[in-house]
Amino acid sequence: MGDSHGDGYAADGEQPVHQVRLSAYFMDTKAVTNAQFAAFVKATGYVTDAERDGVSAVFHLAVDAAPADILRGAAGVPWWLAVRGADWRHPAGPRSGIGDLQNHPVVHVSWRDAQAYCAWAGKRLPTEAEWEHAARGGLDRARYPWGDELTHRGRWRCNIWQGEFPQRNTLDDGYLTTAPATAFQPNGYGLHNTVGNVWEWCQDAFRATEYADRAGAKPVVDPVAGEPSGTDDAQVRRVMRGGSYLCHDSYCNRYRVAARSSNTAESSSGNIGFRCANDVV
Repeated sequence: MGDSHGDGYAADGEQPVHQVRLSAYFMDTKAVTNAQFAAFVKATGYVTDAERDGVSAVFHLAVDAAPADILRGAAGVPWWLAVRGADWRHPAGPRSGIGDLQNHPVVHVSWRDAQAYCAWAGKRLPTEAEWEHAARGGLDRARYPWGDELTHRGRWRCNIWQGEFPQRNTLDDGYLTTAPATAFQPNGYGLHNTVGNVWEWCQDAFRATEYADRAGAKPVVDPVAGEPSGTDDAQVRRVMRGGSYLCHDSYCNRYRVAARSSNTAESSSGNIGFRCANDVV
């Protein structure tokens, strides 16, 4: 695990590179789609955090809402707008829908929402170590699921930002926001879009010192970082992996298999989704 190329951000704790041992596990080949999440909601009546709160974050060029529903920008990241009525059914705002996005990853789902879906489906979220191992597709220490070069003969292999962020996207990869969950060639393990498209929640609590604490020891078996004791679960920062359609090397070079990020368990936005894993029984 970890950044072998020196590409990462120190605050993300991508180094040192270290070994872990993993028990056998299953990983879904794609992120959970809108169609799959809709089946869950129909069966259970589940209400997401974004629906309960009545607001979620939408990228400014994607907003489809009346001016009165655009509440505010996010501090330090003005390209994010808090939009009333944005949720998994309305990913760009209350005027939008998912009718033609059934095979796209569900977004505006919090870590808690992802946990609820996994429990219903008889699955679980992957640990961070499982996610990185699966995302690598069998390639040792490569930057991306397909190797070290971002493009091959000028062809894009993932859905990220091209152009000048955050004002002009040249759409060289074909997408402003989400792409279908099975877009682009899969990695060596058959997994689609493990980098780019949408961030994917992992089970672990986020600790920037996690890798440093493992250094020098024998390989840790099945590592998973738990939440600090006595902390409100909703406010615990949980690991997110893979980057999203908004990643660009000018500010967020996190569309790499070693890249780490995090958000609180109750947070949602138009570029956060998840995929499921499971134990081998």
